[in-house]
Amino acid sequence: MANSKSFRLILILGCLAALAPFSIDMYLPGFKAIAKDLDTDVPNVSLSLATFFIGISAGQLLYGPLLDKFGRKKPLYFGLSLFILSSVSCLFVTSIDQLIVLRFVQAIGCCSASVAAIAMVRDLFTVEESPKVFASLMLVIAVSPMLAPTAGGYLITALGWQSVFVFLGLMAVLMLLASMWGLPESYKPDPNYSLKPKPILSNFITVLKEPSFYTYALVSAITFSGLFAYVSSSPVVFMDIYDVSETGYGWIFALLSVFFIGFSQVNSLILRWFSSKKIVFWALLAQAIFSVLFLLAASYNLLNLYSTIAFIALFLGCLGFINPNASALSLAPFKKNAGSASALMGALQMGLGALASAAISMFASDEVWPMPAVMTTAALTALVCLLLGSRKIKVLNNNQ
Repeated sequence: MANSKSFRLILILGCLAALAPFSIDMYLPGFKAIAKDLDTDVPNVSLSLATFFIGISAGQLLYGPLLDKFGRKKPLYFGLSLFILSSVSCLFVTSIDQLIVLRFVQAIGCCSASVAAIAMVRDLFTVEESPKVFASLMLVIAVSPMLAPTAGGYLITALGWQSVFVFLGLMAVLMLLASMWGLPESYKPDPNYSLKPKPILSNFITVLKEPSFYTYALVSAITFSGLFAYVSSSPVVFMDIYDVSETGYGWIFALLSVFFIGFSQVNSLILRWFSSKKIVFWALLAQAIFSVLFLLAASYNLLNLYSTIAFIALFLGCLGFINPNASALSLAPFKKNAGSASALMGALQMGLGALASAAISMFASDEVWPMPAVMTTAALTALVCLLLGSRKIKVLNNNQ
């Protein structure tokens, strides 16, 4: 594929995949303002984030079969249109319950972009190219945590929290136009693909039975839940506990994103010398060690603002190695069911992200330790899954 065409495709696919992180991160600095305007408290506002995770998790299971039945672009157009309408509706909410419901609907629309983007990587690029393409997508995706909270903080300060949803709606309009004119239809619609529950379930089961998929999709999803634990608890940790301003919080978020971006790009370089499987193992082992140290420091009250930022940066840096390689390895066995596999992987990520967010909300809000507790649990669980799954893959390969 020509370099210019490849660059254009990766840029559009990355922007599509970045719509969800923007939708998650951009309104975080406005939690206090939303709570004040809607006459509620910050924990109730955080429920709108949890329902977004639930919606984007469930919605991906919906779009997977639709992408395999109708091709990649028509379901994408529908989802983006739904996202635009729900974003506009968020401007007129008068209660936190309305916002919670609309954020769920917004997530249903939003997830079409991420599922389609991941499936189209598998359609348009070879298995050997996929890890590098996913790393390039990470570069675009990871810019969102740099820009979204910072821009959100300034927008909210200047124009109010509703301006965030104006921005998200306009962003989705641009993505819809770019998809119409900049993306090819990468998968021929399959008229024989059934949308009845039994065949859909059968396709999902076929995907789940593949050891490479369930091993690396679980590793990716579980470690990603640690990221969502950080995202969900960061407004409380930085703005309440460490008394950081809304704009200061945005800059901290941006700084931490640099580690995610930087390490995901270093990953592209070290793939010249090391396999994706080795990178995932060593990065996950390092992440588990850093997480345990983070939790111990929090438990003994040894943390301050700067050490907290440092430990989060180490966790995100390891995730920059883990995620692109685990995503590529989980989708490698599939061609026909790439849409369903992409949907399942995304559903696992967002579903576990919702659980991590819910777990954070159950803990006391005036301490740091819940964040590293969930992150440590995620890293250690993912490491166990990788060790057990790798053993199964090795046995299966030896028997073939």
